[in-house]
Amino acid sequence: MVVVYHVFLDRVSGGVDIFLMISAFLLTLSFVRKVEADRPLALTRHWLHRFKRLLPASAATILGTLVAVWAVVPSSRWTSILEQAWASLLYVQNWLLAATSVDYYARDDSLASPLQHFWSLSIQGQVFIVWPVIFAAGAWIARRIGWRYRTILWLAFGAIFVGSLAFSVHQTTTNQTFAYFDTRARLWEFAAGSLLALALPHLRLARPLRVVMGWTGVAGMLACGVLLPVGQSFPGYVALWPLISAGLVIAAGQSGSRLGVDRLLSSRALVGMGGISYALYLVHWPVLTVYLSAVGRPAAGPAAGIVIIVASIVAAHLITGLIEAPLRRAAWTEAHAWRMGVVVTACVAAVAAPAAAWQVNLDRRAAGAAAAAPADNPGALALQPGFRFAGAPDALTLPLPTELDDQWVSLDHGCTGVFAIADAEISATCSQNETLPAPERTILVVGDSHAQQWMAALSPLAKERNWQLVALLKGGCAFGAPTTEGFNPLCDDWLQRAWGYALELRPDAIFTVATAASADGPNEELVAGYEQMVAEMTAAGIDVIGVRDNPRFAFDMYACVERNGPDASQCTVRRDQALPATSPMQRLVGAEGLYLLDLTDRLCPDGLCPPVIGNLYVFMDDNHLSRSYAATLRQDLEERLLAATGW
Repeated sequence: MVVVYHVFLDRVSGGVDIFLMISAFLLTLSFVRKVEADRPLALTRHWLHRFKRLLPASAATILGTLVAVWAVVPSSRWTSILEQAWASLLYVQNWLLAATSVDYYARDDSLASPLQHFWSLSIQGQVFIVWPVIFAAGAWIARRIGWRYRTILWLAFGAIFVGSLAFSVHQTTTNQTFAYFDTRARLWEFAAGSLLALALPHLRLARPLRVVMGWTGVAGMLACGVLLPVGQSFPGYVALWPLISAGLVIAAGQSGSRLGVDRLLSSRALVGMGGISYALYLVHWPVLTVYLSAVGRPAAGPAAGIVIIVASIVAAHLITGLIEAPLRRAAWTEAHAWRMGVVVTACVAAVAAPAAAWQVNLDRRAAGAAAAAPADNPGALALQPGFRFAGAPDALTLPLPTELDDQWVSLDHGCTGVFAIADAEISATCSQNETLPAPERTILVVGDSHAQQWMAALSPLAKERNWQLVALLKGGCAFGAPTTEGFNPLCDDWLQRAWGYALELRPDAIFTVATAASADGPNEELVAGYEQMVAEMTAAGIDVIGVRDNPRFAFDMYACVERNGPDASQCTVRRDQALPATSPMQRLVGAEGLYLLDLTDRLCPDGLCPPVIGNLYVFMDDNHLSRSYAATLRQDLEERLLAATGW
């Protein structure tokens, strides 16, 4: 189900939630039997045995994926995928994705990583460590106070279910993208499986009811991903749907009726698929995403989808038959705990060694590029009159693909002292340069990532001229009057608070992006509410510096060069196809206290917007300047800013 939804529907099915619940269901049955049979729990041996079962197939998948990534995927994605390989191997992938998912500036390819699906396995691995401790603690408590073991577990998992579900509902409402990968917001799904395992012996269900429950559960599982926006609403209370559906099927069990769904589920074909289900889950996503990267398509068509599924099934059979099953059946590995430890260590080393070597090679290349003479990569300085290139003829074009994730500009410190913000939510978006005892001016950079990118040029300029620089930035939230129609509703609250902060701080000037370009052609508009913002800020004695937006494109400029080379004509866009001849901000010319800057000629000289200028990539994606290039605009920004303001 998960595979079909991913390949053909490009949707999340809810099948992973079922997978999490069932894993806890089976784990609970196993431990309860051990305790009630008075057998030793041997937690260390259990953990080694568990990961000896899980790691061989995982390691093989990660290693195979890295080989495919090296062969097919653009090198601009290698660093993030390597990072996810380590996170997947160490069962912390969910936390890595949680961190990047809430970061507007995380590159899209990190979320489309061929190892992204390891998030659920990471959560499962974490629970496989914690749950046995609960079972052992429950057994100890039961002996100490004389309660029944199952009663202790009912209380423990009931508390986890209620607490985690409440947390999940709250977190999903306030920060769904983080909650989706948050282990704490998923614990209730595992607890549901444990509670079902405890309740199962007490269920006495009539045969007709079992038949109805079984088919209802299967129908619910299949319909969940179609009827619910799983990717946008899970893991809150909506995730009860697939869990209840799976619970109905489990509770129905063997109905004893030829009409029961168990006859279908116990068929040879489905049982066979169950035998390779773990490996199939592991391999299907890398096969799909690597294929899409190779062909440059956003989704697989019907024919390609069938080939992908068949290839995934074949790969799953190979991994299961050649790696997972032989190690699982090998008696010698079970004879001693240290032998299981050897298998676990070997699996980790099989991935860690080549991944580390690859990372070292990438780091060495990046260090060499960083040490190169600045003359090799003049960027916008190459557009200055009389410029002559004095760098090495074979110099690398920067930034390197492995450096793209570090191309976002940030100031060194959080906002403190007179710049501190009591509101924790907006304080997290505030930063500053070092507090100056007597700054010449105080400038507040406020807005979205398109304002942020100019700090690569503005920050060194501020340091040179003794300006205090403060930044208040939130991805996707350009700065205008916050109640204006046309704003992203997700930005409205932040804009209200940023507006209040600007009026309270009363800087000498605020630095903003005045317009918003479009990737759909030479369309450009003033930022929503910009005129009102200018009027109110200048009325409060705050000057406004408005920069024209950079062009945006229908394709990733950096990736285009990776595929076709820096001189490829398809990577260069005519300026009149990206921006109108006259910017809409021109109608604001003459407004008192407003200073307008247009550096388009430094991004699109001679009527063309090339991907590379002065041996530097101008754009790092389809709409953001690279930090490396923006930094070389410092001289142009200084000249035009001082000329406009008279500072």
